[in-house]
Amino acid sequence: MHLYSAGDPLILIIFVSMIAIDNKLISDEVIEEQFVCDLTKCKGGCCEDGDAGAPMEKWELEKLKTYYEVVKPYMTKEGIAEIEKQGLYLYDKEFGWVTPTIDGAICAYGYRDKQGIIKCSIEQAYNDGKLDWKKPLSCHLFPIKTKKSRRDPDIEYVNYEPREDLCKAACSLGKKLKVPVYVFLKDSLIRKYGEEFYEALAATAEHMKNSKED
Repeated sequence: MHLYSAGDPLILIIFVSMIAIDNKLISDEVIEEQFVCDLTKCKGGCCEDGDAGAPMEKWELEKLKTYYEVVKPYMTKEGIAEIEKQGLYLYDKEFGWVTPTIDGAICAYGYRDKQGIIKCSIEQAYNDGKLDWKKPLSCHLFPIKTKKSRRDPDIEYVNYEPREDLCKAACSLGKKLKVPVYVFLKDSLIRKYGEEFYEALAATAEHMKNSKED
């Protein structure tokens, strides 16, 4: 484990396969593995492949309430019907607050473009400058998943968890382009934890790289 306190001079304590930045425990795979989404191959399948809709943070529920009418024109008729049936979001015993899905598959806020790639209606509205919320953080961070510790709610785990089959193309493209997971997800990691956290993570990655080269 590599220990770094954001905002302090770099302090590294090496244990096993985790990086600690303040109260976040990050898997070494976030730095060591490589990943770049290949939408031409996966077609955005993570938006419909899963046991529930996209997990959402509590503050994001208010965003949905505020912006639903702005997002609605980008949605499919099926998605709108599902929202009217289930609500803007729902609670899952395992995953917490999540977006509704259509027949247990595609997210109610998803739609397919002309190439058959699943896109997010929330993100499209954001790209068009109509709201200040890009999309649920859990979607933006994928294939990183975060989870609070049951024993200590102040501790949060940050793990790299690509789908074994769905993400094969992304893993291959990442290796081909030599893009580490944390670099590919720079914007989402900063959005989740802030610039200081990302700088600490990048510094740790550089330290680990230099240590291997020595």
